Amino acid sequence: MALISVDEALSRLLGGVEPVGSETVPLARANGRILAADLAATRTQPPFAASAMDGYAVRAADIAKVPATLTLIGEAPAGRAFTGAIGVGETVRIFTGAPLPEGSDTILIQENATRDGERVTALESAPSGKFVRPAGLDFKAGEVLLTAGTRLDYRRLALAAAMNHPVLELRRRPKVAILATGDELVEPGEQPGPDQIIASNHAGIAALVEDCGGEPLQLGIAADRREHIAEKIAEARAAGADILVTLGGASVGDHDLVQDVLAASGMELGFWRIAMRPGKPLMAGRIEGMRVLGLPGNPVSSLVCGVLFLRPLIDALLGRPPRRRDAELLPLTADIGGNDQREDYLRARIQRDDDGTERVAPFERQDSSMLATLTRADALVVRPPHAAPLPAGTPVPVLRLPQG
Repeated sequence: MALISVDEALSRLLGGVEPVGSETVPLARANGRILAADLAATRTQPPFAASAMDGYAVRAADIAKVPATLTLIGEAPAGRAFTGAIGVGETVRIFTGAPLPEGSDTILIQENATRDGERVTALESAPSGKFVRPAGLDFKAGEVLLTAGTRLDYRRLALAAAMNHPVLELRRRPKVAILATGDELVEPGEQPGPDQIIASNHAGIAALVEDCGGEPLQLGIAADRREHIAEKIAEARAAGADILVTLGGASVGDHDLVQDVLAASGMELGFWRIAMRPGKPLMAGRIEGMRVLGLPGNPVSSLVCGVLFLRPLIDALLGRPPRRRDAELLPLTADIGGNDQREDYLRARIQRDDDGTERVAPFERQDSSMLATLTRADALVVRPPHAAPLPAGTPVPVLRLPQG
């Protein structure tokens, strides 16, 4: 199968993806979740004209000329309205959030008044509507304020609560099964043999899945044996995984068994091998309702491909527009060499000059096993296929990496 471009691979991967179903979730457990339907206000906020300050509810006409003396006829604390009406020359002591009494149209703030028993003297005038929050200032009943696909955070959850929604209809979290493969791998904390290394990709991919709003399901490490890999694939299907992510084993070596076992398990191959670096052996397919994404085994390749492919796939399952891969242009701090037929994603650091101008500095070494370099990076420089060498100062496409 010939190499395909990153853009074509993304188009194939996301084509025909339907969002997962929804579930009803209490407001208190909705942080970070995705709305499955538009959310409209069930009430008007505020539901009445309310005082925005502590002071006195008055008629603006009564304090047009100051000093003006008014007669205090009552009090209106928040949560308990004054039930009478204010007449000419009268006032009501009012507190922030309380309904504006009938007959009044403005607030004389307490700093601009003095009180002697039932006599209040206005020291400054106030036009009609001063320090009054009109009914519906924030929103009105029936108004759609949060749309389907919105990720809920502290601001949006506060708004949903103000709209009087104790429970919300949310997309369920897509379940992402993660399977590392290879005899050379052991779990963190285990003692590796002389020819083994510590597995790391599955931990990073699981965190990425959570950050994207998915639910990771760790399947552990499958040995390089067909029956073991097949057992893990069956486990993912039995768990109802929406996506199976395999890590490693999808290349063409004698011990790269994953693609063959997936095919034997019923996978319809969508594509395999992409014209990109790192990440050439990336694979995608489908086993009935379960999407399959085979990421490379090298740690940096795996995580970079996770950002470029797994993240938009989870977005699509959540009913969100996939995050755009559009890059911004930043000038290079140093020369970079030319390129072959593959699109490169170079780990880089964004630098800011004293005047605020941003420049991008690719790391000198780009080996796909170097996680420490990826951790220090905050961006990827995109070097197009067949690009000529580029001198320092040349604007290049840059993708900012998601930061924790």
